[in-house]
Amino acid sequence: MPPNVRILIVEKEGLLRDGLSAVLGQEAPLQVVGITSPHAVADLVSIPTVDAVILGPAALERVPEEVCAGIRRRWATAKIVLLAFTGGAKTVATAIQAGADAYLLVTDTQQELTTAIASVMEGGHYVSPAAGAGYPSGLGGEAIPGAHSHDDGLSEREREVVRQIARGLRTREIAIKLSLSQKTIEKHRSNVMRKLGLRSATAVAAYAIANGYLQR
Repeated sequence: MPPNVRILIVEKEGLLRDGLSAVLGQEAPLQVVGITSPHAVADLVSIPTVDAVILGPAALERVPEEVCAGIRRRWATAKIVLLAFTGGAKTVATAIQAGADAYLLVTDTQQELTTAIASVMEGGHYVSPAAGAGYPSGLGGEAIPGAHSHDDGLSEREREVVRQIARGLRTREIAIKLSLSQKTIEKHRSNVMRKLGLRSATAVAAYAIANGYLQR
């Protein structure tokens, strides 16, 4: 983690906000440079540089895209860490697609939070195990394209392979399920990654979840 990571906490007044400030204030090299309520973020003209923004549950009462876009308009390079009451694969995928860099639950540990901050500051994404049940981990900072539906350039067979990857099936299992050879499945996987600009099966699975492939 780089030195002097400047943290802004966005949450309504209360024990949760106070607790976050106290916890992060004790963690070198983190430095809490601002604490504000969700509705007052736009008024923070006195803080020129923020490295990471912790968005508490109160900040997430709005649409995630709007919240993340507002932060990025003010601090273009800031990493966004969401701290929510609930998670789940679909919710997490939506948040990541909206621009969040990390997703945790308020019940996660202090160590989990500092690990998340360190991960996003190094260019990766982070989803805590409790928050992301069913969500593929290990993205390693790899970008996931936005929702494309049927405009993603994939053939119907390639879309079916994407669905099976998202369900956790391996190449051999997909080949058996679709009555195709493993070589054919490997070719489809390669084509999918090339067309979507992805580099791993976990990123393909995340793309599938974010774009509703498992609901089709």
